[in-house]
Amino acid sequence: MNMNRRMLLYVIYILLGGILVGLGCAEIVEEFWSGMGGALFAIGVLRLARAYRFCKDESYREAVEVEAADERNRFIRNKAWAWAGYLFIVIAGVAAIAFRVAGQEMLSLAASYAVCLVVLLYWGAYLVLRKKY
Repeated sequence: MNMNRRMLLYVIYILLGGILVGLGCAEIVEEFWSGMGGALFAIGVLRLARAYRFCKDESYREAVEVEAADERNRFIRNKAWAWAGYLFIVIAGVAAIAFRVAGQEMLSLAASYAVCLVVLLYWGAYLVLRKKY
């Protein structure tokens, strides 16, 4: 995606976030949506500032492009995703057991389904990537 399209997307985030915050302040929507609007607004502003710096500062652009293409950074990002997945499965599994012991069957079921979903996503991705590589 080119930079102009990204900047347009960030402006849309800002506008949507501002609208949701405004609707929340007017008590038209629930607090959840107001909070979501605040998050969208903040993300849009930060990403727009970063994109502006990327376009204007040649040394910053070069540093970002090198970091994105660096094999070591790619390896670290992939390893971090792997750790996050392992930790999520372990934490959700322990939570499922703890919720069941505490008598919270619905929460236990939700945690169990989350573990199942992640494992299914893993195996699906594994099968696709095995054919690709």
